[in-house]
Amino acid sequence: MRDSRNMVDQVEEYLVFRRSLGYALGTDGKELMLFARYADKIGHHGSVTKTLATQWAKLPEGAHPSYWARRLHAVRQFAKYAALYDETTEIPSADTFGPMKRRRVPHIYSQEQIIDLLQAASRLEPQDSLRPRTYVTLFGLLASTGLRISEALALTSETVDQENGVLCIQQTKFRKDRLVPVHPSTLQKLRRYHCATDAYRAKTYIRTFFLDENARPLNYRGVLYRFIQLRKELGWGTSPTGRPPRLHDIRHTFAVRRLLQWYRDGHSIDEHILYLSVYLGHACVSDTYWYLTAVPELMKLASERFHNFVYA
Repeated sequence: MRDSRNMVDQVEEYLVFRRSLGYALGTDGKELMLFARYADKIGHHGSVTKTLATQWAKLPEGAHPSYWARRLHAVRQFAKYAALYDETTEIPSADTFGPMKRRRVPHIYSQEQIIDLLQAASRLEPQDSLRPRTYVTLFGLLASTGLRISEALALTSETVDQENGVLCIQQTKFRKDRLVPVHPSTLQKLRRYHCATDAYRAKTYIRTFFLDENARPLNYRGVLYRFIQLRKELGWGTSPTGRPPRLHDIRHTFAVRRLLQWYRDGHSIDEHILYLSVYLGHACVSDTYWYLTAVPELMKLASERFHNFVYA
């Protein structure tokens, strides 16, 4: 049955339905509403068509094809829903503009580089302020847990369980809560940091775990500025990936190093990758595989396992 409603009404119904299932649809929702308003503005009536969808997706003429692909993806998801009750709906092809995601090769930090980063953070000025202590603790936490920077900055005194060594990560990227156990050595550093900052919180009533040198909640822009500052100091220019190491690459490094250790310990990777996926807070295990990079050590261990499997 052909839907005779305008496109805005159809999209709004779809967004209400998907969000009732727990999907945030932040960016996709905004894009879809732009699509719906465009369709209504040009006088389009009825169902989604491939021509309409691709025409709208390419409206930013100078944009990269991957951006067109992301816009088209939002319409594709809506079209799949609409096709359930409107058989005249056309679902655009997923490969119209090529891949939606183009994976940047991450920089995998060596153990020495992580140590260098922490030592450089400890030298931040002014030395008698919270700044060096905050950044050493923050970067150390990222390296030992693989948390997203946004998750670390959202921690509060209440969500860091200092008795049991567990972080409560709330309403993250996929609107999920999860518990992240930390190593005893990491817990010890968190306890020391919290003890050192307790006096500042008592004066300001701020519950945020990480504070800047003025005892205010640490923010992403400030962290990124300090990281770039330290990266320059350490002489980390263009890496083998063709660009400087990123802060987010610490998360990639954690995932790769964890997998390496499991290989060395002889664990089943097919089983343990699920544990890693839950620990990192991914919506599905394919997101975890996205983080894994073929470093020489990992390829050597994998090839040895394959050799043993074939010739055992």
